[in-house]
Amino acid sequence: MSRVKHSVSTRKRRKKVLKLAKGYVGSKSKLFRVANQQVMRSLAYAYRDRKVRKRDFRKLWITRINAAARNNGLSYSRFMGGLKKAGVAVNRKMLADLAVNDPAAFSSLVKIAQGE
Repeated sequence: MSRVKHSVSTRKRRKKVLKLAKGYVGSKSKLFRVANQQVMRSLAYAYRDRKVRKRDFRKLWITRINAAARNNGLSYSRFMGGLKKAGVAVNRKMLADLAVNDPAAFSSLVKIAQGE
């Protein structure tokens, strides 16, 4: 039986990793071992931060809604509770967009939440 060398598959694998490491500073984009460590770490960060991004945006929307609600004389929790009681089903992303771009419409929602 003939001996199998893995040079083709090894080169292919290394080129794939170095391609992913393009743009990294110094040896992280040039040397396979360092690049491989950095690529693995970067992919782990990317996976983790896809989840974190969702948290961050929700936090931002809540902050914007709270600020706009307080400008209308209502706290965030009372505003959201009032909307729920009134049967208004608008998600936080849309509420935050209204708070920033259409304060008049947001004020009408505050009145609904207050039960006026």
